[in-house]
Amino acid sequence: MVVRIGVVWIGMLMLLWWISIVTMGKEDDMVYQDPNQPVAVRVKDLLSRMTLDEKIGQMVQIDRSVASPDVMKNYFIGSILSGGGSVPREQASAADWVNMVNEFQNGSLSTRLGIPMIYGIDAVHGHNNVYNATIFPHNVGLGATRDPELLRRIGEATALEVRATGIPYTFAPCIAVCRDPRWGRCYESYSEDPKLVQNMTDIIIGLQGEIPKESRKGVPYIAGKNKVAACAKHFVGDGGTTRGRNENNTIIDRHGLLGIHMPAYYDSIIKGVATVMVSYSSWNGEKMHANREMVTGFLKGTLKFKGFVISDWQGIDRINPPLQPNYTYSVQAGVLAGIDMVMIPFNYTEFISDLKYLVKHKVIPMNRIDDAVSRILLVKFTLRLFENPLADLSLVNEVGKQEHRDIAREAVRKSLVLLKNGKSENDPLLPLPKKVAKLLVAGSHADNLGYQCGGWTIAWQGFSGNNETSGTTILGAIKSTVDKDTDVVYVEDPDDEFLGSNNFNYAIVVVGEPPYTETAGDSDTLTMADPGPTVISNVCGKIKCIVIIISGRPIVIEPYMSSIDALVAAWLPGTEGQGITDVLFGDYQFTGNLPRTWFKTVDQLPMNIGDSHYDPLFPFGFGLTANSAVAARSAMSDGVATTRPYISMIVIFVVMLMIYQGKLLI
Repeated sequence: MVVRIGVVWIGMLMLLWWISIVTMGKEDDMVYQDPNQPVAVRVKDLLSRMTLDEKIGQMVQIDRSVASPDVMKNYFIGSILSGGGSVPREQASAADWVNMVNEFQNGSLSTRLGIPMIYGIDAVHGHNNVYNATIFPHNVGLGATRDPELLRRIGEATALEVRATGIPYTFAPCIAVCRDPRWGRCYESYSEDPKLVQNMTDIIIGLQGEIPKESRKGVPYIAGKNKVAACAKHFVGDGGTTRGRNENNTIIDRHGLLGIHMPAYYDSIIKGVATVMVSYSSWNGEKMHANREMVTGFLKGTLKFKGFVISDWQGIDRINPPLQPNYTYSVQAGVLAGIDMVMIPFNYTEFISDLKYLVKHKVIPMNRIDDAVSRILLVKFTLRLFENPLADLSLVNEVGKQEHRDIAREAVRKSLVLLKNGKSENDPLLPLPKKVAKLLVAGSHADNLGYQCGGWTIAWQGFSGNNETSGTTILGAIKSTVDKDTDVVYVEDPDDEFLGSNNFNYAIVVVGEPPYTETAGDSDTLTMADPGPTVISNVCGKIKCIVIIISGRPIVIEPYMSSIDALVAAWLPGTEGQGITDVLFGDYQFTGNLPRTWFKTVDQLPMNIGDSHYDPLFPFGFGLTANSAVAARSAMSDGVATTRPYISMIVIFVVMLMIYQGKLLI
């Protein structure tokens, strides 16, 4: 009996010992899932457990149109995006977005290691793909505000609306320095001036949170569940291509590239930006997507960027000329250049197969794959995706909320630049009286929310009309601002007979460009959409008129100046048209200043502040107040450095870089 009891106890002790060993082993296995461990430890532990297939999958980003839970599980896909207009359904609610993202995420979580995917979207002026979201002015208008603190608040509001739809990652901000308004993406640039673009990178602090002083420089930082990972784009020189052609060649020496196009990247990295997107463009003939010197050498090496580098949409596909297709080489060139995550977005099976082949045949070394995956995991751990992989519905009411629309309205009124006020100093037209017998509103852009918002709104190329999302048109804002007894008459293109038979006190003419995005917006003529010139000529020839230009850049206006009484550059203001009438009718002052030079003729282009041939219609930094006929601030007193010669910018950049790398003590 004693022997039996002894055997039982020995058996129980052995069982307890075995359980403890198994439990300890499981605890070791869970290191990467322990939020109390340092991120670097979690990354190293998880990476050590991953197969080549799992690693390559993390480097893949696909569009939601080809994603499914099974695809996420079977191919270990690391990321999904919504391209412009790629939505769960038409007029999808925030809840629709959350449910879609979570469905895909459940596929990722069902994999062997349960690595969550990261969902990305182009929230470039608010959460612009989403129905009823707040649409802020495009970047060119924000550049006119000269207000970094406003940019922080816009970033905070945008982050909340993006998170409300279950998405933790936005491909913003664009920190291009647009040097030629003929470029179809010029409105995505804050300015032609690198110093102004640097100042506007404070939007990253709004999107991600302010990086703590003790944080390591260059390491991504995202403050919490109400913040998103940001993306500085497009690295580097995308705003300097010849004649402003999209995806083309930027011809400039290294000093010029560093002095004009690089400084904002330094600021973005210092502020903890999580990701950087590579540009479609080339630098002196070499595609940036294949430029190892700049992506690995300068961005990751010199600037010590620790987040992940992502390609643009089908970016590696564009490495080879169209007549020389060689996708395997493109994969090789892009990954070896230093691209960590590839926005494929459709043909993921070929990419996975080609990359696996290149690694197995030692064309791409394993340490390059490990570097890429480590950077991707670092951002995912920093976002705390492993702790909170699934979104809930707690933030759905953040989308389009009034507090965010109020910020957007403030941004609109601060972005407006008054270019002319009266045909003489003694005869100003602005501010407009709210109470008159009858006023005329004319022009194609007065009652068109899509035109007002521009490209990257609901659809990739934007939209026309008032039915695709909610907001206030300029006409609607005028009607709600003027006195109840004022008769507001809207005719898009009034003829001579109509103009002659009505007794209008004044007219507001709203004209400009139609929506466009990327190459579709490239223009050698920069003319306003018809019948804009005719409307200006007809209306302003007979009635005192104020002309409001809705455009993503300066356009041809000089031939019409003599007939215009007052002129306002309103850029692409977004959904909150009330911000325009706030200033037109004198409730607020004009404070905006030109973020870029307004040319006389397109033959002068490219022309930027500091150029030897500088002879603008309105100089960089120009802006009137309604009670003044002189520039509120001149270009040189604006606190913004000129860009030529480059030497001052380069010296500042080099000194800052030395301080950043610890080579210069102050």
